[in-house]
Parts: sequence; C-alpha cells; structure tokens
Amino acid sequence: MTVEINRIKWKCRRGMRELDLLLREFASQHLEKLNNTEAKILDEVLDYDDQTLFDYVFKNISLGNISHENFINKFLKNFSTQGNF
Repeated sequence: MTVEINRIKWKCRRGMRELDLLLREFASQHLEKLNNTEAKILDEVLDYDDQTLFDYVFKNISLGNISHENFINKFLKNFSTQGNF
C-alpha cells in the first residue's frame, strides 16, 4: 500500500494554491488512516481538474457524483473548516 499512498500524495500536488495546501496537508495527516474504499474514492476525486474541484469544495457547485461529494464533505470540508490548513 505504500506505493499507492505515495502515488496519491503525488496527485495531491495541484496547480491551484488553495487546493494544493488543502490536499497536501490532508494527505500528510490523514491519508494513511483511510481505509481502502476511502483511499480509492480520494484517488478518483483527485482526477477532477482544479477548477471543478475548487468549485465544489469552496462554492458548493455539484460534481454530479454523490459518493465523491460525500467524501469531500466528510473529509476535506471538515478538515478545511477546522483551520487545519
């Protein structure tokens, strides 16, 4: 799983500063705690382009995928509002 974790951490590096900070900090603190299903969903979420992901995380513009939105709501939005990044 270490190779998979490293690959996902690399995908957290983004061109948009806000996402880069959020995702890299989340990955460094929580990625290894995710179960296999959650890690797979995070990997899928990271396939979105920066603008689409930014629009959902910060503006609540739907992604059209409820499992991805639920993951972001549960993990990333909570993480960002707790002042963790």
